[in-house]
Amino acid sequence: MLMRTDSLRDFDRLTQQFFGPARPEAMQMDAYRSDGDLIVHFDLPGIDPETIDLGVERNVLSVRAERRSPAPEGVDVIVTERPSGTFTRQLFLGDTLDTERIDASYDAGVLTLRIPVAEQAKPRRIEISRGNGDNPKQLSS
Repeated sequence: MLMRTDSLRDFDRLTQQFFGPARPEAMQMDAYRSDGDLIVHFDLPGIDPETIDLGVERNVLSVRAERRSPAPEGVDVIVTERPSGTFTRQLFLGDTLDTERIDASYDAGVLTLRIPVAEQAKPRRIEISRGNGDNPKQLSS
């Protein structure tokens, strides 16, 4: 049997076991515009939906979620690679988004937000009227 070791990774695992993660894990996300809405997906695997907190204040969307360790207290943890604790992320939303009508859903470890684009910000076609041509304006040079 061939075993591959990485001493730095082993050391990182050991320090995480005793001191927790060295850096907070990022809340991964994708965002795109579709059918007049901004769609944002946050990866939150293993998160209890009851711990997710969403809020908007002055066009700043805040997402907060907590993942608890599945290991009961008092057990000897062998490996802990999955981050636990509180995760937060803030998005700065433009004035063109309707923050009063944000729709949020959580399914299969993904938090999805649907943020409508405000009506006044949606692209629209401007009709150009034709003059009747009776009095064309002369340009003088």
